[in-house]
Amino acid sequence: MSGAMLARLGKVWLGLILVFLYAPILVMAAMSFNASPYYQLPFEFTLEWYEKLSENRGILRAAGRSVGIAMVTTVIATVLGTAASLALFRYEFRGKAVLRVLLFPPIAIPWLITGTAMLVFFFGIGLGRGTPAVIVGHVALALPYVIVVVTARLATFDPTLEEAARVLGAGGWTVTRRVTLPWIAPGIIAGALFAFAISFDQFVVSYFLSEPGDSTLPVVIYTAIRKGFTPEINAVSTLIIVVSMAVMLVAARFSNFGGER
Repeated sequence: MSGAMLARLGKVWLGLILVFLYAPILVMAAMSFNASPYYQLPFEFTLEWYEKLSENRGILRAAGRSVGIAMVTTVIATVLGTAASLALFRYEFRGKAVLRVLLFPPIAIPWLITGTAMLVFFFGIGLGRGTPAVIVGHVALALPYVIVVVTARLATFDPTLEEAARVLGAGGWTVTRRVTLPWIAPGIIAGALFAFAISFDQFVVSYFLSEPGDSTLPVVIYTAIRKGFTPEINAVSTLIIVVSMAVMLVAARFSNFGGER
């Protein structure tokens, strides 16, 4: 088989994978504009379900809570993650290699197990369920992503720049503020965007740690689906996907995944 044929087969295979991934999303988005509540065809365009969504106080309240939790999570995870990345980059200490390895299990462990463990742990220390527990849980999930992204950016940083700044009389905070942070700013922004997306989309941990009647948007959507699927769920799910994909694309742009432009 020739190289040209293999290249064409590779493109076809990639196209099939993209169709498999995105076809259900596109169908759901299209049905959010369909006038029939039972997904009947032919397709009739309408904005009725988005209008009803704008009047649904339960979903809007949950969306506001999700955004608020995601913003708090983003700030905390970004600050802690950036500080941890700088410490790992600048200093040598016992157990550093172990700490680097321990960053990856929270990413790889299924969120169902993580959520169960957090629920048991938080009740054991008296924190219980509620917004503080949800924020702590989301920070724990987002923190490794921030550290990995910022550390990847720091890998391109030349330590001699900090040494030169110190030789010229700059203090530790001045070196960090005027030399290091401007260089790693794209990584910090990308890590913050990842943290926001992870928190906003998080279902499992939010489901375990939210109090009844005060849930995040993914939990409210899941509850609504159990009671009966309506096109309003298609509408809000479409909006979530659009926002999440936009955030992840911007994060990928700042983190420079895939190399130089």
